[in-house]
Amino acid sequence: MTGGTGQLLAISDLHISYPENRALVEQMAPGSDDDWLLVAGDVAEKVDDIRWALSTLASRFRKVVWAPGNHELWTHPKDAVTLRGAARYEHLVELCRELGVATPEDPYPVWNGPTGPVVIAPLFLLYDYSFLPAGCATKAEGLAYANETGVICSDEYLLHPDPYPSREAWCRDRVAETERRLTALDEDLPTVLVNHYPLHRHPTDVLRYPEFAMWCGTRLTADWHRRFRVTAMVYGHLHIPRTTWHEGVRFEEVSVGYPREWRTRPGAPGRLRRILPTGGQSK
Repeated sequence: MTGGTGQLLAISDLHISYPENRALVEQMAPGSDDDWLLVAGDVAEKVDDIRWALSTLASRFRKVVWAPGNHELWTHPKDAVTLRGAARYEHLVELCRELGVATPEDPYPVWNGPTGPVVIAPLFLLYDYSFLPAGCATKAEGLAYANETGVICSDEYLLHPDPYPSREAWCRDRVAETERRLTALDEDLPTVLVNHYPLHRHPTDVLRYPEFAMWCGTRLTADWHRRFRVTAMVYGHLHIPRTTWHEGVRFEEVSVGYPREWRTRPGAPGRLRRILPTGGQSK
């Protein structure tokens, strides 16, 4: 059964602590009253900023779907909200529910587009240090190498896993629960998976600092694009907006990134990427 004429649009890594990026969000708008917007994490670090951005977008789009990034999960010293780990994530989920924004903890919504229904699954999976640098066999070796190169993700200081003993333990729990939910979906429906990190390692192959891949996902999801009838895998985090294909599945990196990054790119910054229907230009 086909549906409406709206678009499924996506964006991530808004980083609105930068005034230039906040201005981009102020200008974001749908092309029609039926458009949905997928937000794949890293809206901001402070809860008040996250609330402002998601509230602004939710007031304009038919539906907003959010998956958390690592920056939302930071316990930032300048944030009035001092919650850590799972408690911080749960606080953000409740904030989203107040705004009518779908989260990974809610029933997955179904987008009825021009070519039929598609399940939109926002995910929260984290990472487990399994995207190791070449020549490293363990997390300890990978972190030692990263220390030598000076490339260390700020998560090591600001993203706390409480009450889990480690970020990778939290990741394993999230992957197991999410896998259970995806497996239970109607097998006749295709999916769009929305996660801050790519589900497969291949998008990290172009990183300027390859060791940063350790903070970019988990090998536990390497076959999800095949298993769960994925029409498109939407992610951010890398700040390298582009489209890639892996085993016939489309991977869409939809980051805005930092002003110093987007100023060097052709085209208007903050452009929303059209995920469905396919073909044509993004907004």
